[in-house]
Amino acid sequence: MAYELYYWPTIQGRGEFVRLALEEAGADYVDVARGPKGVSAMMRLMESAAHPPLAPPFLKDGDAIIGQTAAILLYLGARHGLAPKDPAGGLWTHQIQLTISDLVAEAHDTHHPVGTDLYYEDQKQEALQRAAGFRDSRIPKFLGWFETILARNPSGDAYLVGDALTYADLSLFQAVEGLAYAFPNAARGALGDAPRVMALHKATAQRPRIKAYLASERRIPFNEEGIFRRYPELDT
Repeated sequence: MAYELYYWPTIQGRGEFVRLALEEAGADYVDVARGPKGVSAMMRLMESAAHPPLAPPFLKDGDAIIGQTAAILLYLGARHGLAPKDPAGGLWTHQIQLTISDLVAEAHDTHHPVGTDLYYEDQKQEALQRAAGFRDSRIPKFLGWFETILARNPSGDAYLVGDALTYADLSLFQAVEGLAYAFPNAARGALGDAPRVMALHKATAQRPRIKAYLASERRIPFNEEGIFRRYPELDT
């Protein structure tokens, strides 16, 4: 039975981290909300589930419904060889993923620092201040941490965990993609100090299934409705 992925149909957002794992695994899945009446189906399931997710993305596998990006990836990683089998390695991969989730949340808050119920235009001044700190301090700190992890991996610096690709590597690839889109100037400078992160990003993009996915219509382009948004004034 195919997995059912539920996420907003017009943005990459947090759902893209799940899509990348499903694509790399070669898993059979349906991106439900991108089909006819898919958003309505997504909302009905959220309203009727015994354990309802707070918000998309969530994954349905038979009777199981898993919400929260990191939890979905924990679930998929164990089933598709995208995480170590040993408990310590699995926990470390999950920890990295949760840190990537922190990065994603901070990137989002650069353009919505006051509240998600307001438009960007309603909080531009606050966004300028929040983005400055994100560019100057937080992007280098996050990328520096990933660079350190790669350098200290006893199996070599090709992957974040062990000697094989994990969902954390895929998620770091997506985070770098998002930063390069939303903050091209700041990302370029910070990535210059993170050559291992850049090498992992490049290698991930060339993996056969990922490369095919990125060139397909399944890959939704970045836009100014998602988490990573390009507002030039925030990248000065």
